[in-house]
Amino acid sequence: MDIRRLKYFLAIAEEGQITSAARRLNMAQPPLSQQLKLLEDELGLKLVERGPRSIRLTEAGMLLRDRAEQIVELADSTARELGDYARGVQGTLSIGTVSSSAAALLEERLMLFHRLHAGARFELHEGNTFRVLDLLAKGIVEIGIIRMPFNGAGLECVYTSDEPMVAVMSAQHDWTGGADSIALEELRGRPLILYRRFEPLIRETCLEHGFEPDFFCMNDDARTTLLWANAGLGIGIVPESAFGLLRSDNLVCKEIRSEALRTRVAAVWMKDKYLSALARKFIECFRGEEPSL
Repeated sequence: MDIRRLKYFLAIAEEGQITSAARRLNMAQPPLSQQLKLLEDELGLKLVERGPRSIRLTEAGMLLRDRAEQIVELADSTARELGDYARGVQGTLSIGTVSSSAAALLEERLMLFHRLHAGARFELHEGNTFRVLDLLAKGIVEIGIIRMPFNGAGLECVYTSDEPMVAVMSAQHDWTGGADSIALEELRGRPLILYRRFEPLIRETCLEHGFEPDFFCMNDDARTTLLWANAGLGIGIVPESAFGLLRSDNLVCKEIRSEALRTRVAAVWMKDKYLSALARKFIECFRGEEPSL
């Protein structure tokens, strides 16, 4: 399969119209339609159902779309890395990261790596933990920066120190009288906003303390939790380091006094899979080791 033809197909799939895709690709519609037909003829499969105003992907088309995204991304990434090499740059490191790990990634670990390897470039792919692990398995990223808990089967892992979970709320909803921390029981009856993957841990911990938590909103991004809490919709629960993702004078943060509600960030990569020299040096910095030259 021709990479260029796959890119044409992805444009059609994303636009939902051949006319819109042709406009996006700066080409005429008939040649683009011909490229789609040639791809279908090559595969011996119908990829789209044509309607009067739009197209709809067939099951084969949906499967090809998912595979084509991976193939095109790997091809583009390889081209960029080879271009960097030709220009004498040290390379490009592909990292997958969840939003709540951003602060841990951007603190001294990444700054140290950048200082030692200033020629390195980055490809960041952001998503939830399941998305990052999928990108790792597909080889689109070399390293994932994710947060506990997760299934570590098939992964090599390096962890940061653990940190507490915190309750975040608008200043108008601060019942603590300026205290820096709260007991877990103080969350009883309050509408909670949290990252979906923390739900089992928080529910179990609250039940052990004699109450059923009130989950007002579950989501997949720490920034969403902070925004909703800042709007006064409820009490957000996030890792302490994620609090800095939103700058707001209206948002206050209280450590939750609970040994069970602690979490940590991990750098993960696939076992028994090739790891570039640049990725190995990044892991050295993440571990806090003296990097090798």
